[in-house]
Amino acid sequence: MTDTVDELNQVMAEADCLVPEQQVYQAIDTMAGQITDALKDSNPLLFCVMNGGLILTGQLLPRLKFPVQAEYLHATRYRQETTGGILEWKLRPEADMNGRTVLIVDDILDEGTTLNAIADYCSAHGASQVLTAVLVDKQHDRKARPGLKADFTGLEVEDRFLFGFGMDYKGYWRNAPGIYAVKGL
Repeated sequence: MTDTVDELNQVMAEADCLVPEQQVYQAIDTMAGQITDALKDSNPLLFCVMNGGLILTGQLLPRLKFPVQAEYLHATRYRQETTGGILEWKLRPEADMNGRTVLIVDDILDEGTTLNAIADYCSAHGASQVLTAVLVDKQHDRKARPGLKADFTGLEVEDRFLFGFGMDYKGYWRNAPGIYAVKGL
């Protein structure tokens, strides 16, 4: 392990809390209402993007007021680093998407490269509609394409290195109870 527990605890101690836990829950409640209104009659297939989308998906599912088939997939560009690389599929979705509305749930829309690649994959495999839901949209002008937005967004947050509620710092602190920014990053 390159980082000791003391170093990881210091990252948290020095981090700025950008969004407190209660505000995150309020954003998730709002998202769940929007998703329910949009998808309640469409028999959607929900894909949780591991590992980042795990916490958001776990919070969203009991708030969705309609039957939903929930599955997961695993694609990453970070592999516990702080900068992204080439997309790597660790587990491709196996559920039949043909003719279905697909909702992809992830922690963050940063540049959007991973989310775009997953959406393209679902479209290519027969999804009739592909929608995206993210807890955080990081505000900057480096998106994979101009004007890129998720269909459902919980929070817009400044362009810093974020962790908490699914987002990690070198594989740790996905469990942080709010949205935090690493000091100096």
